[in-house]
Amino acid sequence: MSETYPSIAQCAVVATAFKILLFPAYKSTDFEVHRNWLAITNTLSPWQWYYEKTSEWTLDYPPFFAYFEWAMSQVAKLVDPAMLRINNLEYDSWQTVYFQRTTVIVTELALVYALQLFVESSPALNKRAAQAAAISVLLSPGLLIIDHIHFQYNGAMYGLLVLSLVLARQKSTVLVSGLLFAVLLCMKHIYLYLAPAYFVFLLRTYCLSPKSMFKIQFANCVKLGGGIIAVFATAFGPFAVKGQIPQILSRLFPFSRGLCHAYWAPNVWALYSFVDRLLISVAPRVGLPVKSEAINSVTRGLVGDTAFAVLPEITPRLCFALTLLFQCIPLLKLFTRPSWDAFIGAVTLCGYASFLFGWHVHEKAILLVLVPFSLIALKDRRHLSAFRPLAVSGHVSLFPLLFTPAEFPIKTIYTIFWLVLFLMVFGRLAPASQRPRIFLFDRLTTLYIAVSIPLIAYCSLLHQVVFGKRYEFLPLMFMSAYSALGVVVSWVGFMFVYFTS
Repeated sequence: MSETYPSIAQCAVVATAFKILLFPAYKSTDFEVHRNWLAITNTLSPWQWYYEKTSEWTLDYPPFFAYFEWAMSQVAKLVDPAMLRINNLEYDSWQTVYFQRTTVIVTELALVYALQLFVESSPALNKRAAQAAAISVLLSPGLLIIDHIHFQYNGAMYGLLVLSLVLARQKSTVLVSGLLFAVLLCMKHIYLYLAPAYFVFLLRTYCLSPKSMFKIQFANCVKLGGGIIAVFATAFGPFAVKGQIPQILSRLFPFSRGLCHAYWAPNVWALYSFVDRLLISVAPRVGLPVKSEAINSVTRGLVGDTAFAVLPEITPRLCFALTLLFQCIPLLKLFTRPSWDAFIGAVTLCGYASFLFGWHVHEKAILLVLVPFSLIALKDRRHLSAFRPLAVSGHVSLFPLLFTPAEFPIKTIYTIFWLVLFLMVFGRLAPASQRPRIFLFDRLTTLYIAVSIPLIAYCSLLHQVVFGKRYEFLPLMFMSAYSALGVVVSWVGFMFVYFTS
């Protein structure tokens, strides 16, 4: 079969040229976070990494990511040694900026490779659709906004995730898939949210006999269990010997933070907060009590400062219970009818559950849903119908991360162009479903997408013209509630598609 154009490599080259132009763009505090981690890992011994607190941006990622920072610091000291001084807070010389921006682009090659492997491993009849899906991930506005402007290393991390998912496609590489996911967990612990799907899939397809779920393949169990233990021992073993595991865990899981992040991530709790704001004006008229000390809580944007004026408070235990419940539901199908498509669907739904019901969820975590869903969005038109509102809401919800005027046209024009281009291409490539689609759902999705344009215009431009500096929380609240509605609708739609496919 002749190669489909444009190729992933060609798109990567063009995208790289565009990303280089963004080097001088706005950068968030995450830029200083990673500069500080370069300094910590280069200057101090590993036994001091998780105790150092000169900067408020302490090291709070697992050891493999710390080793990753150490490796980059070996090159950083050749570029500008001053960036590796722990006391040199907020240091951002042009050499530092260009170096750190470059490392994001270079490490993103892991994603390029994984997506190319995804296309090559797809059946011949689905190659064009797989290519379109892969390019959409590579050129994702989410990765552009979060990694190449705001600043993080999600491209590299999701490269490992996609590679692990692709390796799970073949029986001969399932073990490698599981071990690679273990490596990923030791780099960034947010992927624990997807671990239940991996556990069930590996248990059912690798540890249990394909002929009978009651027959255990002991040799496979030993290989998988031994491999995972080896990975975690390599990452955490040296720190365990020094008795530092409790300190590391306190950094990785800071439950003292509040329910909502500084900007409400578009999940169930954003809608819950939105309803609570509405009830403040209604409650006195219907005799409901209002807690006066909580009235300004979710409008101040402070981490750990979420309280509700009318509705009951939400606890971490409740978040955990709801997340686990809605993760277990799709895992039942994965266990009884394991397949690669069911596995990717379960990974996606685990991402949905953790994002929608988790405690202190970051808006950037929407990539946990967007990336795996993209790999199966073109399976048929029913999958695409569920993906469309997610594609819009997930990317629009990231707009508040870039609040400076210079970045407004970049994020807006690029995202709208991406949505128009890929949703049109996806619409042409997605085959018809063997089951009927829900007419009303499609029409409501179209209406939802149409609302996004005036909403962006109001939140980004008109609100300031009309109200000036008053009611600064309103644009964020509207954007978050709108995006949360889209994510919830997409989740419900995909849950229905998953169980009826």
